[in-house]
Amino acid sequence: MPVDDRLRTLISAFETLTPATVDTLAALYADDAHFRDPFNDVRGRSAVARIFSHMFEQVAAPRFEVHSAMSEGDAAWLEWTMHFVMRGRAQAIVGATRLRFDAQGRVAEHRDYWDAAQELYEKLPLIGSVLRAIRRRLAAG
Repeated sequence: MPVDDRLRTLISAFETLTPATVDTLAALYADDAHFRDPFNDVRGRSAVARIFSHMFEQVAAPRFEVHSAMSEGDAAWLEWTMHFVMRGRAQAIVGATRLRFDAQGRVAEHRDYWDAAQELYEKLPLIGSVLRAIRRRLAAG
């Protein structure tokens, strides 16, 4: 599927995101945009901006790398990796995003899909060992 201009613009905003450009990214969202990920479920452009600003407060050097994208009509998908540093260690979260654009070409819906247990919690010292043990017990074969 082809990638259209509104998706190319959004990808560029994600891949070059800094604390100074959060408002530039947020401007690509509709006033009443709905954003959902494993930790957040918010509505509104300012709430979306707060999520990305908060990301820069919680982890060091966050950076998005988009691996693939597709769009058709008002729907789009991104496959990405978020790189960051937490507790002095380089980390990465692999995920996907489903988007829906409004008639003005702004993001009306943004839904992130990623496994918080495997991509984040299992990397934490105490809870990680417990979650890894549970995963091993539940694994087939």
